Amino acid sequence: MAELMPGVRSDLEALTRIPSVSLDSFDQRHVEDSAAATADLLRAEGLEVRVVREGGRPAVIGHLPAPPGAPTVLLYAHHDVQPPGDDADWDTPVFSPTQVGDRLYARGVADDKAGIMAHVAALRAHGGRPPVGVTVFVEGEEEVGSDSLPRILEAHGADLECDAIVLADSHNWKIGVPALTTTLRGMVRVVVEVRALEHGLHSGLYGGVVPDGLTALCRLLATLHDEDGDVAVPGLRTSEAADLDFSEDDLRADAGLPEGVRTIGTGSLLSRMWTRPSMTVIGIDAPAVDTAANLLTPVGRAKLSMRLHPEEDPAVAAEALTRHLREHAPWGCDVQVSVVDDGRGFAADAQGPVYDAARAAFRDAWDGVDPVDIGVGGSIPFVAAFAERFPGAAILVTGVEDPDTRAHAANESLHLGEFERVCLAEALLLDRLAEAGHHGSHDE
Repeated sequence: MAELMPGVRSDLEALTRIPSVSLDSFDQRHVEDSAAATADLLRAEGLEVRVVREGGRPAVIGHLPAPPGAPTVLLYAHHDVQPPGDDADWDTPVFSPTQVGDRLYARGVADDKAGIMAHVAALRAHGGRPPVGVTVFVEGEEEVGSDSLPRILEAHGADLECDAIVLADSHNWKIGVPALTTTLRGMVRVVVEVRALEHGLHSGLYGGVVPDGLTALCRLLATLHDEDGDVAVPGLRTSEAADLDFSEDDLRADAGLPEGVRTIGTGSLLSRMWTRPSMTVIGIDAPAVDTAANLLTPVGRAKLSMRLHPEEDPAVAAEALTRHLREHAPWGCDVQVSVVDDGRGFAADAQGPVYDAARAAFRDAWDGVDPVDIGVGGSIPFVAAFAERFPGAAILVTGVEDPDTRAHAANESLHLGEFERVCLAEALLLDRLAEAGHHGSHDE
């Protein structure tokens, strides 16, 4: 694999220079360009390639048929990226990959263009003739919710049939320790509006007797956690996560949590991050401090992000949250709740020949280090979509990231040594899956 990495890195850097932000407010021609570049990379490896769209951003599907009797593996990644944020927050140019030490910095270099190139590298390692059938599916709107993915799976599902799925959009436990992601939390996002008044009022004339929308909103939001910081919405599922070695010092280092700021919630740190619900206020509509009038504001609005136990039903959780918010309406104010979006979590039964093959491939690529099974506190709704569409396929959630990657944030980066191991592991995985045998061909 080492001799292939200079070319893999060069192609990764070229792909990363395309600012393929899929948010509507950015130029979508760049997303088209990144789809075309991805398609060219796959065609160069001998795949039959199509760019498809079902009312959303372009996705790329490439296919190599399976040798007789061999299984077919679906390799997933996405070519769209998060917005760059403020250039001033970056230490290097946002879309110009720059090496500092053993890391390569740029938006999208890890999430998830390195995932695309890991698939390409595995194909190159086999000279374009892997021992299994390979279908590569590279989505173009993962960072904006994968709205058209169900339609793509419906329209092109027959072309994506497989025996195993490798979803390269997660992370490893730490530098030098590989991981399989076996649980993902689900998600519900809502907007809550609290109305106290029909119009604004002079805060001096009416303050002290008439409530205002912002104060009422603050009181309502404060009911969402108990004194320990646990989510106070009744009826939500919870369980304990795997007992891995993860200390508060590890957390503070990974998250940049300052000394003196306490953690919230109860139970183990990993349970709080992976298998217990969380509640975050991610946005508030309010007058700006610098321009605010001396006024009782009639309405307060906030957007809430609630993460769920991996096996929680998002619709049930949304109902529980809505009921809680309405029952805790401060001072008789009107409370309206609208669900913006939701997504199911994922919990794998990580046993069987496909998982055995993956663990063996990881162990070989990391020089004998055993991989660990981890959860991820974030939500990746497309994993549940694939699990529903292909119930007979084993799903491997892997990735190129590590605790220092800072995906979605400024100074996103890729550890180059770990990236090479990821590429090697995927190449070895294809060999291992061929050795494990056929579990129902889709190329007959």
